[in-house]
Amino acid sequence: MPVRPATRSDLDHLASLFAGYLDFYEVPRPLSEIRAFLEERMQCGDSTLLIARDGAGSALGFVQLYPFHSSLAMAPAWLLSDLYVVPAARRQGVGEDLMNAARAHAENTGACGIQLETAKTNVAGQALYERLGYVRDEVFFTYWLSLA
Repeated sequence: MPVRPATRSDLDHLASLFAGYLDFYEVPRPLSEIRAFLEERMQCGDSTLLIARDGAGSALGFVQLYPFHSSLAMAPAWLLSDLYVVPAARRQGVGEDLMNAARAHAENTGACGIQLETAKTNVAGQALYERLGYVRDEVFFTYWLSLA
């Protein structure tokens, strides 16, 4: 499955994919807001978006990475913030291809690692991550302070 960096020409397809992602996590938003959010990420260059398409050019999934620095490792790292594959393309290797492309991007940029989190109920995602060598953190808890 071809995975490549997303460009502005991918925005409409990315927005549709992102809407599916938000629906999965039960936080739907209007498509116009999603598109504006993704366009801002591209304009600011503060994230890396990778998109997977099939041979006919249909958008099948995406991954979004944000750079950060690991204080404990004192090195650059990536936060894999978002991963989504359309339901019809699941269990066909698209998620794995996106994850491998994210890893290649991290390695090519000299990162010390990739951090991600997922819902406790996302058993399929957890199985994929663990199969690819990701290790569930049993030492640290994740906390969130909402400022909305």
